[in-house]
Amino acid sequence: MSESAAARLGLGTLASVVDAAPDGVAIFDGDWTIRYVNPAGAELLQRSPSELVDRNIWIALPELGGTIFHSFLLHARSVDSSVAWQGYYAPADRWLSATAARDGDLLRLHFRPRTAHLTELPVDPAGNGDHLESDDDVDRDRLRFLAEVSEALISTLDTGETAAQLAELVVPRLCDWAFVAMLGDDGRPTGEEARAHRDPACHADLDAYLTGRVRGTGDDSPLMAALLTGEPVQLPTIDPELIDPSLGTEQVREAWRRLDTTSCTIVPLRARTGTIGALALMNTGDRPPHTEMLIATAVEVARRASLALDNARLYERQLKVAETLQHSLLTPPPQPEDLQIAVRYQPAASHMHVGGDWYDASGQPDGAILLVIGDVVGHNVDAAAAMGQIRSILRGIAYDRPEGPAGILARVDDVLTGLHVGTLATALVARLELPSDQAGAGQRILRWSSAGHLPPVLLRADGRVQLLRSTPERLLGSGTVSPRNDHEAVLDCDDTVLFYTDGIVEHGRSDIDQGIERLVHVLRQVHHLPLEELCDEVLTRIVPGRTDDDIALLAVRNRPQVRQSPAT
Repeated sequence: MSESAAARLGLGTLASVVDAAPDGVAIFDGDWTIRYVNPAGAELLQRSPSELVDRNIWIALPELGGTIFHSFLLHARSVDSSVAWQGYYAPADRWLSATAARDGDLLRLHFRPRTAHLTELPVDPAGNGDHLESDDDVDRDRLRFLAEVSEALISTLDTGETAAQLAELVVPRLCDWAFVAMLGDDGRPTGEEARAHRDPACHADLDAYLTGRVRGTGDDSPLMAALLTGEPVQLPTIDPELIDPSLGTEQVREAWRRLDTTSCTIVPLRARTGTIGALALMNTGDRPPHTEMLIATAVEVARRASLALDNARLYERQLKVAETLQHSLLTPPPQPEDLQIAVRYQPAASHMHVGGDWYDASGQPDGAILLVIGDVVGHNVDAAAAMGQIRSILRGIAYDRPEGPAGILARVDDVLTGLHVGTLATALVARLELPSDQAGAGQRILRWSSAGHLPPVLLRADGRVQLLRSTPERLLGSGTVSPRNDHEAVLDCDDTVLFYTDGIVEHGRSDIDQGIERLVHVLRQVHHLPLEELCDEVLTRIVPGRTDDDIALLAVRNRPQVRQSPAT
């Protein structure tokens, strides 16, 4: 018997072929340790091979837990035959097709991205020939689809993204094109519509029709009926007399003609607080009107979508309250004659958390300038409220008597403990002082103390950067007793000090040291810019968009006034 082709090629050649394969390949041992994953598979899981190989899958991919993909892998381990799955993998926002089979203690997995969603229920009305074999198959397929809908819709807490995801989910499964119309808190249409079409070539016509149609001509009467009654409304045929008045231009009329819409079903989106919108399922060409089973499926999809949309709205309201509270407490800084002070606050992305980052700058009775940067542990309205409480306590204590930053932080600790505030926060308190013996030289003394906060950065006028590190000390509110210490640095003319919170150095999943190195590198490049422009450029270069954490910056530049010598 001749040796196999695989044996003749050798393991090295086969490994290089699998490494270069466009589909994902992974192998797990009996303890769910990842023994191998090729680059394509790692990319689909949004990791590098080095982050996965020889690690337990549940540790390397904690977001996998609880997903349908997770259940599929557990099932594949429990049976002796090869099993297949196709569905939505929410952590990577991808539709996947996968097969898995046991080989002794090993589990082999092959998976690839899908370019389209699953086909219609239960037979493809468009004539693609996809039939399900039995009523049990139909029920299982329907339940799988609904589970995928739930998993997809809970992957975001942004209303717009959830609505867009809903439109994509029902096309082409339940219809040829769809749009989602949302109602505002006042019960009126917001004008925001998410849309999707099964044919990419029709996207331009869909946009032209939905954005160019004349509203209020009666074509939306079925939609309003669904919103008012809370019940689905089906139009087995589309009456031209209903649509024609809304086609105000020839461009819109041609777009509607090319869409070739023949029937539709409109399903209200009902949440705990009432009807919040509607889902319109539109059929084209020879596709028949929706059956009772398809309408029932659409109603269940709408129910699950409504819950997700309502949760997103509640979250956005809470986020808005926290953001408004945050901004109201971040007052403009003073602008002394011989200093420039610039501040920036950038909230977290809408689908993430607003935290308790804050800055403060104020004049002191002895002529010093107090500078504060801090971050309350936690996110949401509670964190923003706690931030306001700590900020007010700190500001009042600092103004009460002239003392060093370490003394201020110690007294703030006493107040937080005595009033049982129960909040942890990092904070850095600094004072810019002008000793009389250095007034003529234009220098200032920066005196600071840190309660577990990130080190400030001193940017010299010539572009040199110095990280003002100090021994880490306990957070505010920790309840422990240990001495706090002051540290000093001298600021020459045109030197700049930058205080910041962790959102800017941890952006892009960087660790803190890497993030600080990146910040220092950017500061070297922009040291020559005016202070306001410098702050903008730092944010633009490091954080070009919204982030998963809020960011506060406080920058101070020493600009002593040129004093004329007295005439002799």
